[in-house]
Amino acid sequence: MSYIEFIGTILYLWSVWLIARKQMLTWPVGIVSVLLYMALFYQIRLYSDTLEQVYYLGASVYGWWRWSTSRRGTDKAGDFRYSSQRSLIRVLAVTIAVSFVIGAFMSRVHILFPTLFPEKASFPYLDALTTIASFTAMWLLAQKRIESWYYWIAVDVIGIGLYYVKGVRFIALLYVVLLGMAINGLISWNKTSKTSEDLAC
Repeated sequence: MSYIEFIGTILYLWSVWLIARKQMLTWPVGIVSVLLYMALFYQIRLYSDTLEQVYYLGASVYGWWRWSTSRRGTDKAGDFRYSSQRSLIRVLAVTIAVSFVIGAFMSRVHILFPTLFPEKASFPYLDALTTIASFTAMWLLAQKRIESWYYWIAVDVIGIGLYYVKGVRFIALLYVVLLGMAINGLISWNKTSKTSEDLAC
């Protein structure tokens, strides 16, 4: 394990711990972690993962700005809460649909681009689902939506099985830790939402 990977992982876990406690520091810590992972994936030529970090960087910067705005009181809709039922269904449907499209593409990517991808993708639909669900969860976190944790829990559960089957047991163990953090985050944010509702009554 390189220093970049080790430090990036520690910072990533710290950022998840911080966001479960609704701490603003989560965003700058997460941004440093993303930049380290971006450098790592570029060095080992995992270019898709490098581009994925670009999304996380943008979402983190947006989240930092959104939470800062909320703290100054200029964003009254910034409380930790669930989205409306209509929004919940719409976001879930889009996530599943996009995951299916990406999964279908990745299942044939070795046929379409045999030079770049000489072997068939492993678990293309599950891999696509965890990626797109992670994108959705990150966006929802920036919006302070509690349902974001359900996406993270699903991603972590699938990731544990996926990485275990693929033989990368350390990453599977990391996802066990992340699963525990996601459950803790869900409980914490639900308590905050309930407290806010009680105060409003």
